[in-house]
Amino acid sequence: MSEPLGLFGGTFDPVHFGHLRLAEESIAHLGLGGVRWIPAGQPPHRGTPQVTPQQRLEMVRLAMASNGRFSLDPSEVEAAAPSYTVHTLERLRRELGAQQPLVLLVGADAFAGLATWHRWRDIFALAHVAVSHRPGFPVEISSLPHELATEFNDRRLADVDGLKASPAGGIVTFAMTQLAISATQIRKLLANDLSARYLLPDSVLDYIQTHSLYRNS
Repeated sequence: MSEPLGLFGGTFDPVHFGHLRLAEESIAHLGLGGVRWIPAGQPPHRGTPQVTPQQRLEMVRLAMASNGRFSLDPSEVEAAAPSYTVHTLERLRRELGAQQPLVLLVGADAFAGLATWHRWRDIFALAHVAVSHRPGFPVEISSLPHELATEFNDRRLADVDGLKASPAGGIVTFAMTQLAISATQIRKLLANDLSARYLLPDSVLDYIQTHSLYRNS
């Protein structure tokens, strides 16, 4: 069985150090061979981003360029269709084979809403799910919707070694360094011509400034 591959999807509008730290720490906590970043082309659960999918893709490319354990998957951006996680996982299964362990990386807030995702139960047949949470604030079964709480209870792995033992189907949780950074906060700063330095990589900030992104029209 190959080393598990982490899958990190999102709008990345823009990508920032919180995203990068989650991907980095997931490798260490979960024993991943690497993390594949998958920027959403047309995110179905939120409004259309202010910048183009190609611009968000390029910002992720710049942010991860120096880390050899990160790879970039442009397929959702190139598809020009709504980005549903289950469809992406089906494509990756066809590409990587049935035996490659895949680990979908999600934050605790996103996981709490998993039961609203398109064909959400099918996700477990295609990948493991790893849920990151703030230190001292583990995922509580009592806080989850009933259907999801049942899946969480039935699928939770005793330790991360279980991610290597099968290609899909398990749930693990891990605490990550809490960085109080949000893409919304960064967009507001930039829209008001305020500094966002040290919240995201300089290469991404330079790209934003060069292309006049996130400014009030």
